[in-house]
Amino acid sequence: MSEIHYVTAEGLDKLKAELAQLIAQRPVISKQIAEARDKGELSENAEYDAAKEAQGLLELKISKLENIINDLDESFSE
Repeated sequence: MSEIHYVTAEGLDKLKAELAQLIAQRPVISKQIAEARDKGELSENAEYDAAKEAQGLLELKISKLENIINDLDESFSE
């Protein structure tokens, strides 16, 4: 069940810009994960855990924004 979101066309453009910015952060977090992984044992590596958690939160935000934008795009095209 999707939620109802009310935005202007300008608001939709801002959401799309925010999504693009979040997507651009993916390589940065991937690099942080790789650097942390190179530092040794993963089971005791807090830096690795933090980078993986940041990646999870980023992907969650991206997913939510994509869903909102898709719903809004459908509304604007009707």
